[in-house]
Amino acid sequence: MKGSVKIMMLVLISVLSCMRLSGQYHYSDFKVLSQKIARLGTSYQSLCSVKSLIKTMGGKDIWVISIGSGNKDSKPGVAILGGIEGSYLLGTELAYGFAENLLEASTTSEIKGLLENITFYVFPNVSPDETEQYFSSPIYERNINTRSTDDDRDFLYDEDPYEDLNNDGFITSIRITDPAGTMIESGDDDRVMIPADLSKGLVGHYKVYSEGIDNDKDGELNEDGPGGVDFNKNFTYKYEEFGKNAGINAVSEPETRAIADFLYDHFNIYATISFGPQNNLGQQARSADRPASGQTAGERQGQGQGQEQANARRTGNRRYTSIMNSDQTIYNLVSDMYQKITGLKGASAFESTPGNFVEWAYYHYGRYSFGTPGWWFPVERGKSAEISFLKYAAENKLNDVFVPWTEIKHPDFPDQKVEVGGIKPFLMYNPPDSMIGDLIRKDYDFIVAVAEMHPKLEYTDAKVENVGENIFRISLKVHNSGIFATCTEIGDINQWTRIMRITVEPSGNQDILSGIKVQRIPRLEGDNTEEFSWLISGKGLVKITAGALNVGAISRTFELK
Repeated sequence: MKGSVKIMMLVLISVLSCMRLSGQYHYSDFKVLSQKIARLGTSYQSLCSVKSLIKTMGGKDIWVISIGSGNKDSKPGVAILGGIEGSYLLGTELAYGFAENLLEASTTSEIKGLLENITFYVFPNVSPDETEQYFSSPIYERNINTRSTDDDRDFLYDEDPYEDLNNDGFITSIRITDPAGTMIESGDDDRVMIPADLSKGLVGHYKVYSEGIDNDKDGELNEDGPGGVDFNKNFTYKYEEFGKNAGINAVSEPETRAIADFLYDHFNIYATISFGPQNNLGQQARSADRPASGQTAGERQGQGQGQEQANARRTGNRRYTSIMNSDQTIYNLVSDMYQKITGLKGASAFESTPGNFVEWAYYHYGRYSFGTPGWWFPVERGKSAEISFLKYAAENKLNDVFVPWTEIKHPDFPDQKVEVGGIKPFLMYNPPDSMIGDLIRKDYDFIVAVAEMHPKLEYTDAKVENVGENIFRISLKVHNSGIFATCTEIGDINQWTRIMRITVEPSGNQDILSGIKVQRIPRLEGDNTEEFSWLISGKGLVKITAGALNVGAISRTFELK
């Protein structure tokens, strides 16, 4: 009950401290964002440190903002990442906005207490090369960095980029009237092109490409533009060798290497929250296993994971593909909290793509890994995302979101009707500026509430008994009073998770007769306990310390007399 009240108080404080006029918020380019980050480091030197991990191929810094009091790296930590994919500009604003609002609220007793127990590592933008395309001309959605690559394997590099054929500053689409085409205008909205469904007697009469020309005359348009490698395809979990924009090997890029190295070096981090396309907060996480006849979901998951573990023992294959039982309980709890605080519901199913960060952070890094785009519109069942977006835009009076189809002359199709048009880039993934402030506040509320659920050790039922002949029994329980487990279930078998241990330090004239001086503490789920006892001969002081970097350490000194 006390924990729930405290969480609600933190949410209330954050609401009051984060109120701003929505008109003050705009999407920030790299230069502006870097200036704002530097100001945080200057204004809050006692709580905040700013560091550039590395420069990208495009010469842009990957910034990390470390926020906490005391020795930041010795306390449980949460990593927050924006810019997971370049199209998701909002994530950068949400990550930076969290850091800014947290520091502004740091003088309140609630946030001050939180920062004494938790460290936040905020990476506002891990893909600055990609997001900068929003602030360049022409504007097009870019999810790849500036590394020059041969995407079409023709021994030429970056030779077939986009072209702005109608000179409106946006890269949209072209449609060519062609009897051999496979696309038609949608019956729900004739601005949107959809595949013709032969099963319904529909025949296509358009071909659709991205806006541009065939520079290298290979029959493909815009297949090898500037760059690059996608940050969100370059991690090791389900990495796709020779996959498009996946890189020459996993973690091949300066930015992915820097992030992975930082996270692996910081054993105190117990959870990551990232803003990008993978969304396990908009709906509850689900097991990947399919049910057998008559099985409940719990039975299915338990047996599926049991089989996975049996296969791992038998073959040495440690590849897990579904969330572990106890971890799913936490995922569902956090997902429900996210939807309640933000009011965002109706998310599409989680998209598992090769090499993505969210799944890597859980399956390979072994931490709780939560992902969300931070904003989305409802997609109606049976409708395309484009049709649903245009309906959403109309209902919410979002103007100027579509470039009307306009006929042009195209050098590659001189004898055919060619039109340019489509939804403007970035708009389907990012809300208008007027919504940014409110979304920052809600995600701030959520992150603060989740951080308050961190694993936390305490001693309970500690006592000393004199059993005679100068021998004493010390007994106690180590209790996790947090809601999160001391590590994820999958992290319990991961070498990058520190093992909790309990250590007895007797005085020089004392001996441990029974019990182990240094021993492992098993993984403790929220509100769980482990008992320990020792027999020690000799009077004096005995110090007992328990914990690990990702949960913190607790100590107590007992006097034997």
